[in-house]
Amino acid sequence: MDTPTDTAKETAPGNTDRHAPPLRAALPVWAKIGVASFGGPAGQIALMHRELVEHRGWIGPERFLHALNFCMLLPGPEAMQLATYIGWRLNGTLGGLAAGLLFVLPGAAVILTLSIAYAWYGQTPAVEAAFAGIKAAVLVIVIDALLKVAKRALHGGPAWTIAAAAFIAIFFFAVPFPFIVALAALAGYLAARFAPDNGAPEDASVPAAEPVPIGQTLRTVCLWLAVWIVPLVVVSLLFPPVFADISVFFSTLAVVSFGGAYAVLAYMAQQAVETYGWLGAPEMLDGLGLAETTPGPLILVTQFVGFLGAYRHGGEPALAFGLLGALVTLWATFAPCFLWIFAGAPYVERIRTNPRLAGALRGVTAAVVGVILNLSLWFALHVVFTTVSATDYGPLRLWLPEPASFQTGAALFSVLAAVLIFGVRLGILPTLAICAGASLAVSALL
Repeated sequence: MDTPTDTAKETAPGNTDRHAPPLRAALPVWAKIGVASFGGPAGQIALMHRELVEHRGWIGPERFLHALNFCMLLPGPEAMQLATYIGWRLNGTLGGLAAGLLFVLPGAAVILTLSIAYAWYGQTPAVEAAFAGIKAAVLVIVIDALLKVAKRALHGGPAWTIAAAAFIAIFFFAVPFPFIVALAALAGYLAARFAPDNGAPEDASVPAAEPVPIGQTLRTVCLWLAVWIVPLVVVSLLFPPVFADISVFFSTLAVVSFGGAYAVLAYMAQQAVETYGWLGAPEMLDGLGLAETTPGPLILVTQFVGFLGAYRHGGEPALAFGLLGALVTLWATFAPCFLWIFAGAPYVERIRTNPRLAGALRGVTAAVVGVILNLSLWFALHVVFTTVSATDYGPLRLWLPEPASFQTGAALFSVLAAVLIFGVRLGILPTLAICAGASLAVSALL
């Protein structure tokens, strides 16, 4: 593990970024990102791009997109893994741990607090009112991110075609995300092989990456497998059976959750409600609402589920078991992310310097634009309308809002956020605070 003494030693092996900060300077920025990481993966990626690429120049736009490509190929929350990867690249293992943990912990603390309040009192109207304004602001932040990522990623006809095809496939036909990524990578690979001049490599001056010793990779895998699994086994042996169920279920979910939280929410809800009986279907929807309107990855809804499951089925003292259930769920959900990043990150630069593999990742980049557009439109519909239903016409799926459920307040808050971000050029945190305060004020007056 890295020992931070100066900037050079804090930087990951092979990192040539000239603006990599010392770890002590990076920590407040990662904390700020963690606190302000509302809006699901699109909003979180937008926030990191603005803070790390545009404002501070700690990582270049091409490297940022390249890292995003890599993280989109992994199971688990891509935004949290992107933060971990960039933290590793800037400041080595300690930097990756700090970035990943600070990205998750603020949202986890909020979700845990709301979970306890929910278990004791049910829904909290004041929190819902504040988060209504936050969601409207996040919608604008997501659109801002979409425009900037598209500008960087879409160069040439093949990239635009892949992005459009990815959006159509996932939004209108519900094609599984891993399938879209695989086809996009194949299309990018073929484009690089047969039309190498159409979409030049991201950085032709990138030197060849040094080979990664296989022994180093094996040691990393063994270490992080132990970090992930051993504590869960100990808890499962010492405490009631519900903790073994939580450990196995959420560890399995962490391995199969390709495509982000949306790809596995239906399966998780069905298992948690019908198989394990940890909570009811309406409670599952309430938990999802809390996760969507609080900072951190959407997959933090698992913490809400794990807390209620242990709170209700662990025995007495219920609160203590609920807290342990929340901790076990967090560990099973996010410890694997560090395994994927720390084992795979050293190979990313080798992919980047191979023209055909780099072409495959450019294909994934283009598909990511389509996926972010899908998330943006889905999020916009659910912010502006209370009722949105999916209607299937054979293989075609249409998301249809109920016109009578149009929320004038949400639309006006979104306009306010657009003025603040695009007109005034206000930062994300002040914009979120103003929109949350406006929503609370309107709610108090009505």
